[in-house]
Amino acid sequence: MKNFNLISKTQLALYSLFLSVLTFAQDTTPDLDVDVDIDKPGSMDGDWMSNPLVWVIGALVFILIIALVARGGRSRD
Repeated sequence: MKNFNLISKTQLALYSLFLSVLTFAQDTTPDLDVDVDIDKPGSMDGDWMSNPLVWVIGALVFILIIALVARGGRSRD
């Protein structure tokens, strides 16, 4: 078994002290009473992405773009 010398014992003690200070600093959280209102008046409804009509229109636009790109690559004879 390897014996620790004075320097490594000191380093181990400082490292342990640093870790205990670090964990003690994270032990408590400040009591912040912050009220965040994400529903601003006049803005769009927050659930517009869950609307099926948006997904259908988006899919149709995507298919149209793919069709135009695929057709534009052909040469006309």
